[in-house]
Amino acid sequence: MKYFLLLFFIITSGFTFAQEQSKAKSGKNSDLTSKVNVFLGSSGDHGQLSPAASYPFSMLSIGPQTYPNLHAGYEHSARQFLGFTHNRFEGVGCMGSGGNLMIKPYLGNDPGKGELIKVKEQASPGYYSVGFENKVTAEMTVYKNQGMHRYHMPQGKKGFAIDLGYAFNGAFVAEEHQLGNNTITGMIASKTTCGAGVYRIYYLVEFSKPVKFQSTGDHKFNAVPAAADTELEIKVSFSSTNIDYAKRTLSKLSFDQLREESKQGWNSHLNRIIVKGDKEREKLFYSLLYRTIQSPYQISETDGTYKAIDGSTQKTEGIKYNGWAIWDNYRTQLPLLSIAYPERYQDIAGSIANLYTYGKKDYATKFEPSPTVRTEHAVVVVLDAIRKGYKINTGQIIDSLIKEVDHLDYGAPDKALESSYDAWALSEILSIMGKKEDADKYRQKALEYKNYWNKDFKDITKSDVDRMQARKLYQGTIWQYRWFVPFDVKGLTELIGGEKTYVEQLDYFFKNDLYNHANEPDLQVPLMYNTTPQAWKSQKLMHNYAVDTVVQYYFNDNSRGIDPFVDRIYKNTDKAYIRTMDDDAGAMSAWFVLTAAGISPACIGWPVYYLNVPLFETVTFNWENGKSLNIKVQNFSDKNLYIKEVSLNGKKLDRNWITQKEIMDGGTLEITATDKPQENKNAWISDINRKAVQ
Repeated sequence: MKYFLLLFFIITSGFTFAQEQSKAKSGKNSDLTSKVNVFLGSSGDHGQLSPAASYPFSMLSIGPQTYPNLHAGYEHSARQFLGFTHNRFEGVGCMGSGGNLMIKPYLGNDPGKGELIKVKEQASPGYYSVGFENKVTAEMTVYKNQGMHRYHMPQGKKGFAIDLGYAFNGAFVAEEHQLGNNTITGMIASKTTCGAGVYRIYYLVEFSKPVKFQSTGDHKFNAVPAAADTELEIKVSFSSTNIDYAKRTLSKLSFDQLREESKQGWNSHLNRIIVKGDKEREKLFYSLLYRTIQSPYQISETDGTYKAIDGSTQKTEGIKYNGWAIWDNYRTQLPLLSIAYPERYQDIAGSIANLYTYGKKDYATKFEPSPTVRTEHAVVVVLDAIRKGYKINTGQIIDSLIKEVDHLDYGAPDKALESSYDAWALSEILSIMGKKEDADKYRQKALEYKNYWNKDFKDITKSDVDRMQARKLYQGTIWQYRWFVPFDVKGLTELIGGEKTYVEQLDYFFKNDLYNHANEPDLQVPLMYNTTPQAWKSQKLMHNYAVDTVVQYYFNDNSRGIDPFVDRIYKNTDKAYIRTMDDDAGAMSAWFVLTAAGISPACIGWPVYYLNVPLFETVTFNWENGKSLNIKVQNFSDKNLYIKEVSLNGKKLDRNWITQKEIMDGGTLEITATDKPQENKNAWISDINRKAVQ
C-alpha cells in the first residue's frame, strides 16, 4: 500500500508541477494587479481618471473627493480631502458624472473644524488607502456592487459626516433615506453626464459599531460612534433596482476577505491578455487595460431583475448593462471587449440593442439606472455585433432603428457624415434580415454622403479647414472630419481623386500635424494607409502614437494651440496623455491596448482588423472556452516597425488584416518584423457595395 501511495504522490506532484510550469510559461493566473498604476491620468486635465477602489463593470466605486477636484472628483497633487464618494464615470467630459453619497471622517465634535490633509497614499485595483495629518487612516475596497470602508482613528471623540445631497458639478436632484440601527438605506437621484438626464441608485450603508445619527441640515447628518473605538468599518452596497436588492447585496465578508475577492476578480480579468516584453511597457499596458473594463456597469440583479431606461422593472435571463459613452468608445473599447471578453460582450451588445425597446435617446433619459453619457452610433454597434456572431433580436427593434435613422441630423458637415454612417449600418442590418427594398432605400440614403462631402470637405484650400469648430463642426476640423467615411473608403478615395491623391493628402495631413489624438473624431485616420499598397505608413504611425514622441497642436478644449504638445502621449504617470485629453470611458486606453496587441478595427460594422507590429514580443489572449490566440513577433525591436510576413497557424497570409473569426478560433499568429517598409499587395478596403468579408 505504501508503494502505491508513494507512486500516487509522485504522479500527482508531477502533474501539479507541470500545471504550475504551464501557468508560469504562459503567464496566466499571475498577479497582474501589481503591474497596474491606478494613479495614471489622475492629475490635471490628463485623462480625468481617479484611483478609486472599483471592480470590473461595477457601478460602485469608493474613492477620494479632493479639493481642488477634477471630473472624477480627484486631483493627485491635492492634499486636502473633502471625504469619500461612491460612484464616478471615469474619464468623461462635462465635469464628470457621479460623486454620490459623501462620507467624511472627523475628530472631535464638529466635522467643520478639522481638515483632512493627506500625508500618504497607496492604491491598487479594488483597493485604496490614505493617511492624514490628524492620524486618521482610511481604506476602501470594492467587490462587485458591494464595498467597505475601514478607518483607524485616534482615541477620543469622533464621527462621520454624511452628505446624501453631494454630487459632482452640482448634479444632485433628490434623495430619500431611512435611518435604522447603525444603518442608512435610501435612494439618490442625480443628473447624468452633461446634465442630460437623471439616474437613480439605491443603497445600504451599515456601520460595524453602534452609532447615533444627528441631523445637521438638508440631506446631511453625522454618525457618532457610541463607544470610543479606534477602528470602525462601514459596509456599502448598491442596486439600480430597489433597496431590497441593495440589502441582499450587502457583504458578510470581512474587509480583508472582500479585498482578496476583489483582487482575484481583477486578476482574472487582467489575465485575459498576457503580454511579454519591456517591463515598464507591460506596466503601462496593464494600467490601460484596467481602465478599459471599468464600464459599462452591470445593473441587473442575480435573479435577472433590472430597471430599464424608461423606469420600468424588467427581467432578463442574462446580464443587463448600462453606462454608455458609445460615440467615444464604439471605435475602440467595445471592439476590444468583443475580443477579450466575449462571454460578457454578448450581454453588453444585447443591452445596447435593448435600449431601443425602452425609448433610447442620444443622451440620457429621465430614468437611467446608472450614470451614463451618450449612445450615438448604437446602430453601428448592433451591426458590428451581428457580423461578429453575437445574437441580436433585430426583429424586435427594427422599427425603432428605422425611426432613429429617419430622424438623424444632417444639419452640419460632421453630422451629415456621421448620420450617413448610421444609415449605412441600418441598410446592412435590413439586408441581413432579407428586407432588400428597405436595405436599398437606406443604402441610397447613406450614399448621399458624397454630396455633403463634395460641398464641405473636397476643397482643402479654404482658410478655415484647420480651424476647430469651423462651420459648426463638433470638436474637430474640416481636415479631421473629411476622412470620416469608414463604411466606404473606396468611394471616398474616388471622391478625393484616386489612390495617388488620397495618399498624398494623407501624407500632408500627418506631415503638418493636423491629426488630433486628444479626441475621437479622426481616431481612425492613422489606419487609413492600410487600404493602399503603402500600409507600412500606418504601421509606423500606430507605433509612433503609442510609444514615441509626437507633435500635437490640437486640444480637447477646441483650440489649436501655438504651444504644441511634444512628448509621448501614453505615459504611466499621473499627468498622462495630451493636456485636455479625456480617457472617455476607456476609449483612449483601449486604443493603446489594441495597438499593443497589433490589431485595430478596420471599420466598425465589419469584423475586420488591420495588423501592425505589436509592442511586445508575445501577446496572448486566453478565453474561458479554453482557446487562446498567441501572437508572436519575430525580429522584435522598436526599430522594426514594419510587417514583412504574417502567418496564421503555420499558413502564410498574403494580407495585412485578420477577421474576428480568425482571432476567436485561436492558434498562433506570427508576425515577422523588419526595419524596411514593405508593399501591401492585398488590401482590405471598405466599400458600400461590399456584400461579405473574404
